[in-house]
Amino acid sequence: MGDPRLGSRLKEIRTEAGLTQAELADQAGVSRKTINTVENGVFVPSTLLALSLARALGTTVEGLFYLVE
Repeated sequence: MGDPRLGSRLKEIRTEAGLTQAELADQAGVSRKTINTVENGVFVPSTLLALSLARALGTTVEGLFYLVE
């Protein structure tokens, strides 16, 4: 389940990179549905997934995800 304390810039950064959910999923080695659930706050990514997403988008984990105060 999602966690209301976790915010995500994933969709914004993915869109700026010109990638579809499916393209990002391919680069990160996961399904498009996984990308969708992370973007919609339904699923909190594991550390490994967060690192894979950050690498695929050329940013850091902190650049993608943040704690909501």
